[in-house]
Amino acid sequence: MKHTWALCILGWMTASPLLSQNRVDIFGYFESQFVGADVQHSFIQLYSNKLRVDLESRPSENIKFGANFDYITYHGKTLWHILDYLPENITTVVPEIARPFYVLSFDNRYFLDNAYVRLSLKYMDITVGKQQISPGTGYAWNPTDVFNTKDLLDPTYEQPGHNAVRLDVPMGSKYTLTTLYAPCDTWKESDKLIEFKGRISHFDYHLIAVEKTWRFHDYTQFNQDFMNPGFLEQPEKRRILGFSTAGELFGLGLWSEFGYNWMEETDAFYELVVGSDYTFDSGTYIMTEYYRNTLGKTDKQDYTLNDWMRFLAQEQKAIARDHLYALVQHPAMDVMTLGFSTIFSITDGSLALLPMMQYSPFQNVEILAYINLYLGAEDAVFNKNMGNGQLIRVRVYF
Repeated sequence: MKHTWALCILGWMTASPLLSQNRVDIFGYFESQFVGADVQHSFIQLYSNKLRVDLESRPSENIKFGANFDYITYHGKTLWHILDYLPENITTVVPEIARPFYVLSFDNRYFLDNAYVRLSLKYMDITVGKQQISPGTGYAWNPTDVFNTKDLLDPTYEQPGHNAVRLDVPMGSKYTLTTLYAPCDTWKESDKLIEFKGRISHFDYHLIAVEKTWRFHDYTQFNQDFMNPGFLEQPEKRRILGFSTAGELFGLGLWSEFGYNWMEETDAFYELVVGSDYTFDSGTYIMTEYYRNTLGKTDKQDYTLNDWMRFLAQEQKAIARDHLYALVQHPAMDVMTLGFSTIFSITDGSLALLPMMQYSPFQNVEILAYINLYLGAEDAVFNKNMGNGQLIRVRVYF
């Protein structure tokens, strides 16, 4: 660790004159966050601090460099035993000797989140490096995005970067063709994407095709690596054809997104999102979004340990088949917005309620606070075992 920090400091001292000469903009934020949850009659707490430093430079009109470095520390309850949050009929299948493996660990991290160069040539833009890849128009769910899975309690939080080579080719003023290649060990295992963007009247549309290796795990079996034990990985090829649209009609925002998935082993399935939003003259904003995932189950009695674990590990976007998301926000004053969101599992009748507040007492300071309440049967998606609690986040930009 000492050697790592020494190298970082040396690199910074060496780079400083170059930063000044090439006009590198340095900005970012510090974020302090508290999470609490009532689990099995015990209130547990996790506290984290995050420093994000962003670098951006334009050595010329045709070149842009960007990078983000994150350093995160965790305090309090840093080991969360996942089985404590799952229905009893699910956890009884886990033998006692295997229970220590079902632990979510929050370890201090420092990493390069993004680092890329974008070259703007005459007929195309080329972006190389670790970069944002976030296709789709959905708010809480994105059927065409196989690179990220959003947190339903906080769907607008920033997504991680992904290593890739990307080409954007403008085709007139209304159309763009995008291709992307994310290398893995072999060409077959690597990710490929092609997307065509256009516009008709008041609506943008995207047509997309993706090939990606989907790294499922079987959370009932363990690998044979005695030096690094863990759950058995079951990768398989995933191919997607999809589309998304977004636009406005008579002041009403409308969007949709669809992706059909062909799998090597798993049955083919599709995901669909349909959403709309509206802002009243008073400033009140309302939004609703419907989501269907036919990989999800139609009956809560069919939920398995693998369903729960893959959902919590963000390997799949849903356990149940049909969901509804709704959000209401109102500016209570210039520096404060009050809101209320709800996530309803239509399949099993369970509900998550999130009253929230956003407060900005100063120009560069943001405070977010919400309470999450789960209302559902013990074996439903949103059940009390998941832990009713709250989050408070303070972020200061610099």
